[in-house]
Amino acid sequence: MDIPWWRDAVVYEIYVRSFADASGDGVGDLVGVRERLPYLQRLGVDAIWLTPFYPSPMADGGYDVADYRGVDPLFGTLADFEALVTAAHEHGLRVIVDIVPNHSSSAHPWFQAALKGEHRDRYIFRDTTNNWQSTFSGPAWTRVADGQYYLHLFAPGQPDLNWRNPEVRAEFLDILRFWLDRGVDGFRIDVAMGLYKAEGLPDVSDQSFKAVSPVWGQPEVHDVYRDWRRVLDSYPGERMAVGEVWTDSSEDLALYLRPDELHQSFNFAWLQAPWSPTAFKKVIDDTVSTVRSATWVLSNHDVVRHRTRYDAADPGTGLARARAALLTMLALPGSAYLYQGEELGLPEVTDLPDEARQDPVFLQSKGELPGRDGCRVPIPWTVDPPSHGFSPGGAEPWLPQPETFAELSVEKQEGVADSTLEFYRRALACRRELAGSIPYTLEWLKSPEGALFFTRGPLICAINCGLRPVRLPAHDEVILSTGALKRGLLPPDTAVWLRRS
Repeated sequence: MDIPWWRDAVVYEIYVRSFADASGDGVGDLVGVRERLPYLQRLGVDAIWLTPFYPSPMADGGYDVADYRGVDPLFGTLADFEALVTAAHEHGLRVIVDIVPNHSSSAHPWFQAALKGEHRDRYIFRDTTNNWQSTFSGPAWTRVADGQYYLHLFAPGQPDLNWRNPEVRAEFLDILRFWLDRGVDGFRIDVAMGLYKAEGLPDVSDQSFKAVSPVWGQPEVHDVYRDWRRVLDSYPGERMAVGEVWTDSSEDLALYLRPDELHQSFNFAWLQAPWSPTAFKKVIDDTVSTVRSATWVLSNHDVVRHRTRYDAADPGTGLARARAALLTMLALPGSAYLYQGEELGLPEVTDLPDEARQDPVFLQSKGELPGRDGCRVPIPWTVDPPSHGFSPGGAEPWLPQPETFAELSVEKQEGVADSTLEFYRRALACRRELAGSIPYTLEWLKSPEGALFFTRGPLICAINCGLRPVRLPAHDEVILSTGALKRGLLPPDTAVWLRRS
């Protein structure tokens, strides 16, 4: 049986504003991404995922799209995008782009027409409001000049589209074809469970991602993804879609992954799991028993970087635990999604000045919530200030980088055997070498207290989440370890890959 490329792929998320700036204006762009493709090829990933680069007022970092068929001048031109896709394919990298179907920008021509009373049913307007709250803080409704209110589950500059209007469904099918015609290999679907809202928009007692919520996960959304799947399947080259689907259970998640719907969905349970063998085992068991094509992720542009999350629970352990969690994740069946900078061991930047912050979460909560800017700080390429190689010509980056980024830069870590960057390169190379010799399934091994051992054919993965060293399982060879092994013992906060005959 032919295995589709995405089933076991390692996908690298590029937050375009913060990856590499070629134009010298302090903001990352598409040419910058293209220039860094050799770095990504050497890192060993299979695909890149680009966050939105479309024309936008940037009320939410580009997730407020004003034109779904263009490129914002901040990031370059459509020709730059097409050149990037061509170059990525030449480097053996697939290209996944973000699509944002739950809402548009308030600057989108459709919404501007709606404000004039034209085709207002493309959005959700009402004479009265309900008690729904914005995910970014505050009411989810904003009043317009004629007295009606429109729904925005996120920022006021992101009005929710009305997916019960067939014009909306037809528009997005055409948008998919526009980018597929330009060679993209797949789509990451923003807020994939949010398109439909319950009829009548009833009040809610909470806005969690429960299957019975009137805000999220309405059954009609599955027909949309069946339509999208037919479009994707009509193109050559195994085009795919991965959904940002927040649910309360793996059973709910699996509904989006039926054979005629999405190919993949993010598995946020792994990201949310505490540092615990019991928690890790439960997430793995729940996922592999219910989800057709598993995905694993530790960080992305919306959450605190996992090095810092682990450090918060037990100060001083963050980097060791981050590396151990990564090696464990790469041993699991399915695909892995990495977030730019994690291969450098970047922490969350927690001390950004208020005046530098741009996230609507911070702005709408009037500073009560820190927002997501801390994980979006431009990554360091060199030791040199002021932008550590992010921008040419000495331009200041759009978010300030801490001085400590110099020691974490690509330049500083390149060729240093025990650096996080070189560890990621070795881990991804080993994973690729093992791919053809290990089964898709895993089996649990008896594990000491505080540890978790499993095997996939000849590969054994062991992680020690406890406080004391534990005896390693029987093996013939150590393939890769996140830390030093002593006398057949696995230290705390360490993971290892072993080979057995």
